[in-house]
Amino acid sequence: MRFQHPSSTVSLSLLLCSSLLHSASASEPPGSYGAWAVGHRQLASADASRGNRSLPLEVWYPVDAPDAVGPLTLYTLVSSLGLTLASAVAYAGVPVSNAGPRPLIVFSHGSGGLAIQSIKLMEHLASHGFVVVAPSHTGNTQADITGGTAVSLTQALLDRSPDVSFVIDHMTERSADSLDSFFGRIDAQKIGVAGHSLGGFTALAMASGYGAIPPDPRVKAILPIAPSASYLSDAELAGISVPTLLLTGTLDSLLSEQIRVFGLIDRVDRYRVDVIGATHTHFANICDIANTLIAASITEDLWPVIGAAALVAPYHATCLPPAFSIEEATRIQNLYAAAFFRRYLLDDSFYDPYLTSDYALANEPFVIIAVPEPGFGLSLVSGMALLAVLKLRRKRQLPH
Repeated sequence: MRFQHPSSTVSLSLLLCSSLLHSASASEPPGSYGAWAVGHRQLASADASRGNRSLPLEVWYPVDAPDAVGPLTLYTLVSSLGLTLASAVAYAGVPVSNAGPRPLIVFSHGSGGLAIQSIKLMEHLASHGFVVVAPSHTGNTQADITGGTAVSLTQALLDRSPDVSFVIDHMTERSADSLDSFFGRIDAQKIGVAGHSLGGFTALAMASGYGAIPPDPRVKAILPIAPSASYLSDAELAGISVPTLLLTGTLDSLLSEQIRVFGLIDRVDRYRVDVIGATHTHFANICDIANTLIAASITEDLWPVIGAAALVAPYHATCLPPAFSIEEATRIQNLYAAAFFRRYLLDDSFYDPYLTSDYALANEPFVIIAVPEPGFGLSLVSGMALLAVLKLRRKRQLPH
């Protein structure tokens, strides 16, 4: 559900859209599906430097149109029950695009989560030309919790950054191997990290360092989504020196942590996007997963039996009325993620307007974006946007 804006806002929107349409033809609106078809495959990997630590990988990648044929991917949810989640766009195992080296984005899942927790974001980024890799953080996955192999939170925090650094090593080595299907497909100079919840901590830690673990200098941009940032010190966060976009919801209990992070990073190219009415779990596939279970006659009362007790509360907060629309939250997440990474990994200034409070005011009634300006603190327009959005909310209900 979208809303009509006052005439002055419509005029601003039309002017902005007109300027965007006249930009380079190689650029696409970030909220729309990108120019590439999408492929998906699973890869096995093991970090020999850490006792052959197994890190299963889910990989999404751009595909040339002639190769976009065959079956679509079935993502495994509960292997013991044969439960899968069908993709609407990702072709299983097809060749990687021949368009040359592409930027790499590593996505880190939440604590006790799944590498496929945010597949719509992964597919969207792949359609915009990124190779996206999501490792299962061994010892801190849903399977570890149900199987009794989970490690302590202290150990999970220590594992996260080395896991991502290893994934970068692994994929760049594949890209250098003439016999590998990813040969020549990864641009080692254009690497980003995204993550949700504890994965948001991971994204931050890759740029800030964590304890004795230094930041990884190969990471050029980070997207922490609803990050669990309290494990990082003020000094660590203040040391972040790469473009950063923080994304969360106004109903997320971790919003204060995001505000703290935003205040500590001293860079002009940092952004904070708050989605009005969204909770912590509006940025994952909570509803798709829950609906798949229900369709298989595994009703809510049975979720604890299969180790999914932690899904119950998020399901109510995220998927059932009067919760904010999960489709709208996903669309907003995809738009800002694509705009941010295309701007800072591909250096495409076409995406600058999307990362402004003017754009949010004209087009996104449920987005508050804070953007620092040199010498002036936060953009005054972001404050105007907040007032406009709050006024709009008094007149209309949130979309369902």
